[in-house]
Amino acid sequence: MNVPFAQNRSVNRRELLAMSRAATVVGSATAGSLAQAQSPGQATSGQTASSQAAIDARPKDERRASPKRYKMLKSINLWAFPYPQKMTLEECLLLAKRAGFDAIELNYDLDNDLSPKASPSELAGIRKLADKIGIQISGLCSFLFWQYPLSSHDAAKRSRGIELAGLMATAAGHMGVENLLVVPGAVHIPWRDDHLPVQNDVCEQRAREAVGGMIKLAEKWKVSLNMENIFFNGFLMTPMEMNRFVDSFGSDRVQVHFDTGNISMFQFAEHWVPVLGKRTKNIHFKEFTKKGTDYSLETFRPLLDGTTNWPAVMDQLEAVGYEGYVTFEYFHPYQHYPEALIYQTSDSLDRMLGRV
Repeated sequence: MNVPFAQNRSVNRRELLAMSRAATVVGSATAGSLAQAQSPGQATSGQTASSQAAIDARPKDERRASPKRYKMLKSINLWAFPYPQKMTLEECLLLAKRAGFDAIELNYDLDNDLSPKASPSELAGIRKLADKIGIQISGLCSFLFWQYPLSSHDAAKRSRGIELAGLMATAAGHMGVENLLVVPGAVHIPWRDDHLPVQNDVCEQRAREAVGGMIKLAEKWKVSLNMENIFFNGFLMTPMEMNRFVDSFGSDRVQVHFDTGNISMFQFAEHWVPVLGKRTKNIHFKEFTKKGTDYSLETFRPLLDGTTNWPAVMDQLEAVGYEGYVTFEYFHPYQHYPEALIYQTSDSLDRMLGRV
């Protein structure tokens, strides 16, 4: 049988059969390529395992990713999403899962899904939703520590801050979340004009009283109160100071939330890690550039677009045995196509963790 062909040429049956076989081979190869291009959320477990085996078999190339695989878990803070303006909490959780994150860090505020208005059952519902989607909650944090500093000269603000910190610990308990970031005090808050500077010794005294008063509640809910290092607030400016503060409570419920970007203005994240040692319970990965002169929240950048020595940071974390969450914290969701930031961050963390 002859079949019409281009240029009025006829093709016999043998040629047609050969062409059909070639098309089958090309089709199979194309299907394989498409399967490899699928996102983790789209691929089957068999495809994922096969793809990972292929990745592991490739020669290591430091231009592409870390040649070493680290055991830490990928997490992202909710502030990187346009929540609640453009996305619901459920949409954010689903996007984080689709993008390949192991976990997401949630933020406590005065008026959102996670706030004093949320009932215990509603808080438990958030955890059930995350479990259903298949994403962990790496911790809770909040901007409210700046609005109501635990070391404020204003007694009413200080009291409200302590109350809110207690509500956060309780919320974490209802959600079965272990980590609560705590900003224990502030000598200065440069982005607020309603905060009078607090003397260093007074700041430490008030911070110690506030944190000490939360330990029993933390024990009740099995929550870890993790002190965050923040260069802007003029308190706990070195890892040695942080260690002395944390150790003074004599409680395993008081640990450290290490933030790589918050000390990078004049210091180096890889220098802090070995000094903090096993005290580090949770981590923020914030990118910072020493090339700039803007010392505000605007100075932080997407991961890998800065001057942080990430290979050194990763090696130091591995050396102290850290295998917990590494959470990207960023305060500026993309105005257009906000999913791009989430996927870019996931890809960057994969390269930092040696997952590609």
